Amino acid sequence: MKAVVMAGGEGTRLRPMTANQPKPLLPVINRPIMEHVLRLLKRHGFTETVVTVQFLAALVRNYFGDGDELGMSLYYATEDTPLGTAGSVKNAADRLRDDRFLVISGDALTDIDLTDMIRFHRENGAMVTIGLKRVPNPLEFGIVIVDDHGRVERFLEKPTWGQVFSDTANTGIYVMEPEVLDEIAAGESVDWSGDVFPRLLERGAPLYGYVADGYWEDVGTHESYLKAQADVLSGRVKVDIDAFEVSPGIWVAEGASVDADAILKGPLYVGDYAKVEAGAELREYTVLGSNAVVREGAFLHRAVVHDNVYVGPSAHLRGCVIGKNTDLMTAARVEEGAVVGDECIIEAEAYISSGVKIYPFKTIEAGAVINNSVIWEPRAQRNLFGPRGVSGLVNVEITPELCVRLASAYATTLKKGASVITSRDSSRAARALKRAVISALNASAINVLDLEASPLPVARFHTARENAVGGIALRTTPGDPQSVDIVFMDEHGADLSPAAQRKLDRVFSRQEFRRAFPGEIAELSFPARAVEDYTHELLRLVDISGVRDADMKVVVDCAGGTSSLVLPSLLGRVGVDVLTVNNRLDDASPTETLAERRRDLQRLSELVSSSRAAFGVRFDPVGERVALVDEMGQLISEERALLVVLDLVAAERRGGRVALPVTTTRVAEQVCRFHGVQAEWTSTAIDALTAAARGPEMIFAADGRGGFIVPEFGPTVDGLAVFLRLLGLVARTRLSLSQIDARIPEAKLLRRTVPTPWAAKGAVMRSVIEAAEHYRIDTTDGVRVVAEDGSWTLVLPDPTEAVTHLWAEGFDVDSAQTLIEHWARVVEEAAGG
Repeated sequence: MKAVVMAGGEGTRLRPMTANQPKPLLPVINRPIMEHVLRLLKRHGFTETVVTVQFLAALVRNYFGDGDELGMSLYYATEDTPLGTAGSVKNAADRLRDDRFLVISGDALTDIDLTDMIRFHRENGAMVTIGLKRVPNPLEFGIVIVDDHGRVERFLEKPTWGQVFSDTANTGIYVMEPEVLDEIAAGESVDWSGDVFPRLLERGAPLYGYVADGYWEDVGTHESYLKAQADVLSGRVKVDIDAFEVSPGIWVAEGASVDADAILKGPLYVGDYAKVEAGAELREYTVLGSNAVVREGAFLHRAVVHDNVYVGPSAHLRGCVIGKNTDLMTAARVEEGAVVGDECIIEAEAYISSGVKIYPFKTIEAGAVINNSVIWEPRAQRNLFGPRGVSGLVNVEITPELCVRLASAYATTLKKGASVITSRDSSRAARALKRAVISALNASAINVLDLEASPLPVARFHTARENAVGGIALRTTPGDPQSVDIVFMDEHGADLSPAAQRKLDRVFSRQEFRRAFPGEIAELSFPARAVEDYTHELLRLVDISGVRDADMKVVVDCAGGTSSLVLPSLLGRVGVDVLTVNNRLDDASPTETLAERRRDLQRLSELVSSSRAAFGVRFDPVGERVALVDEMGQLISEERALLVVLDLVAAERRGGRVALPVTTTRVAEQVCRFHGVQAEWTSTAIDALTAAARGPEMIFAADGRGGFIVPEFGPTVDGLAVFLRLLGLVARTRLSLSQIDARIPEAKLLRRTVPTPWAAKGAVMRSVIEAAEHYRIDTTDGVRVVAEDGSWTLVLPDPTEAVTHLWAEGFDVDSAQTLIEHWARVVEEAAGG
């Protein structure tokens, strides 16, 4: 008599454990569930078995081969498409025609007496005998009711409580006569309980139910998976455990090393060649796979750890499953019901909350608190915020669900009834995601003033003026049309400070969102004249005197972005001759690639040169940053553009203060000194620059990346404001941009980036400090080492990537090169490179 093992199921409810392996290969006490089934069959005399496979079939075939290692002969029937429980057996009909056969599921753990079930089948002359098991909750199973003689009277697949008429569940174990195969259509998806059995019952065929006394657990959920492990260790099911019982309930497999000072409280299982160090504590129902390593101080309770897992010092695992080849670093913590897939890295002190699923091949950053499953993202970050706000791939990392949680967290940091400005760029993704943001804010008792599509400077302007306490703007990530940035603003319209970011991050990670009562649901409104108010204030506060008399011509490239919504009404009132290009909103291309940007800048240069314009300006798609082209059609680099505008402003004001990041060339300091202006150095964080711009007597600020602040108008980066300011300055000085550029000394500033592992960043900075003990040190941002002759080097670890940035400035290129090479070596040696 042959057996058929059905091993084609995907086990979708068991993901991520079954994301990259079929359910029958999931280990129970370090052996695949299907191996336990095959060993049961062999104990009852089955040696020839057909295995039906479909999902990841090759993995099953490769693992069990021809069955020789189990002393059995295995044959495989592979389905090209899912054929259902009966269809899969029909697919193997050629090997089942000669005798009655037994069908059993390859993903249920059982020790049912198959010999007695066959006897029952034979004595009753049944065509089909269905193995039944009494279960406390029959809703997840097909239920069957039989008469006093065991004959099936009725059955139903997965009933509701209102339909429950029995507690005898169908175990998926059947004894069948070969003529049953004639009832199944070939090549079609056919189910035993849904199709074949009802038809046979209606015809009066002899269907019997065998109520088994043995153990049976359908390993279909994470809870039942953990339960199956505990039941084996408790002896509730008779299966072979491949280990030695060194003390009651403590099973240790061959080659395993358990330190005498490790604490073991069984029942538990330690797999072959696993290592448990002194001070580690393994509590009840813990299962360690082969080659697993548990370091000192680690604590495991009801944790199922698959093969080749590293559990670092002081890691804490409770009621969870850890997939094979995963590393859990020092003090990582995985809580009840969490599942970590294969080949993940859980970095030091990361916290995986209860019920969270981490899919295979993910990295969870050190210290990250993970409250939601990580499915598509390549890594879960410790901090929400990056250099451009909260960023990620649209509908992968930044989903409407994430936007709702983010906005709910932001609302929780504000008072009920407060108002927030929202805006977006021209992209469809930003439009869709903004709706999720608005809904969450309103539902959290926060009123929303929505500017719809508008330049980011306009959103910042109204956030600072409309009695709003903050703002949220969504924009396509510069250079990456697949990603989006969510920019959170404070009451000044500036990016949130690091402290405010941490507060929002904390609320988000804890998911402690404030809820509003129905009567507190806030309102959405659309401010009228948002653009007109902005342009009115811009023209009132920025000095453009002399422009009308200068008879200037300029070329403006809007890059298809939102600045095109403002410039027509602005330029019409300035009195300048303007040639505008790319001045229509382009929702299909909301950002630009590097190649597109170069192409458009080249075109702008040609237009400026051929039209004899005073200069050209290109706005980024949200109108925040600008690129400048001089009257000769030459693109001015971002660093030189800062110096040119600084020189113009300082020469006119002859006093006051300017704010610049520490990475700026000290030629800027010379320019300031020449014009009697004081330079204030800030960190590279944009919020530090905007905070400095709010200071007294501030006349100018810039970040050296095309971002300029015009303090007399507002303390935030504004491409439109600096364009207007530049118009007035050029008109009044009667100097061209190339003439101004020519009178500013050349900077000898070099930059280099050195790969630096996260774990080595602290050591790198310590080494830099130690190597610079004879120099003057400035720690405004990173470590700036200043020599006696004024040359300097800045070493700055990147906050979001595993690299360290270096800037070096000397009196000539050679000295700058010598400096940057010297300090790069210091960094590389400290980083272990």
